[in-house]
Amino acid sequence: MQLTRHSTPHGPRWARDGQFLAEGFRLGVLLELSADFIPPFLDSIARDEPAVGPLLPPIESDQEVWASGVTYKRSREARTHESAVKDVYEKVYVAARPELFFKAIGARTVGHGMRIRIRRDSQWNVPEPELTLVLNRDLEVVGYCAGNDVSSRDIEGENPLYLPQAKVYDGSCAIGPAIILTHQEALANVPIRLRIRRGTAQVFEGETKSSEMKRSLRDLCSYLGRELSFAQGVFLMTGTGIVPPDNFSLQVGDVVSIQVADALLENEVAP
Repeated sequence: MQLTRHSTPHGPRWARDGQFLAEGFRLGVLLELSADFIPPFLDSIARDEPAVGPLLPPIESDQEVWASGVTYKRSREARTHESAVKDVYEKVYVAARPELFFKAIGARTVGHGMRIRIRRDSQWNVPEPELTLVLNRDLEVVGYCAGNDVSSRDIEGENPLYLPQAKVYDGSCAIGPAIILTHQEALANVPIRLRIRRGTAQVFEGETKSSEMKRSLRDLCSYLGRELSFAQGVFLMTGTGIVPPDNFSLQVGDVVSIQVADALLENEVAP
């Protein structure tokens, strides 16, 4: 079951499996429900009306996007290599407490087919393909989408305290194309793929699986909810296990394709 959000002449509207839901439906209302109540609630507001209109990011202003760092061995290696303070990432990788950081508000998130950005004050920018969890108010996993945590490696590498500038800026967070409703156990071993096209050439490709993650999804969700509540749900990026080589940086016009299980997210780098 997939939830998509569409641009219409009367404003954004949600759909389930290609059919519009009732006008006025809000994602936050859905994410106030427990996982078991979500399917019957969607049945009750389904309409026999084909969904039309360009896709929007499957998130609203009431939700935030958070992200996890150093959850894969490959990410630990890359960030240790890039950093002037190398032992920081090794300590995070082996620690009980994960690295969690704020990534974007819903209004600053871009969706499938929209443009991502790279910082003008950075020379080393990369996409980070991530399984992105959709959590309800009780921090239950109710679905997922593909995510791109666009990052400036040179800025963070200069000093770990620069992480917000390396990670949080206009056009740095993409999710989509839909929320695919499922349960947490179904996401234990999903394939994650990254392809980057420059003109007619494919300049990078890589793949991993969520089972390569050092930390469990349950632990990441649990730590996110410590002393922090999300009354209308939250999105959680779970870290990346695919890192392009050190001599690679995104360029304007590059097209980034991220496949997470059945979700394909594609974005072009804006001028």
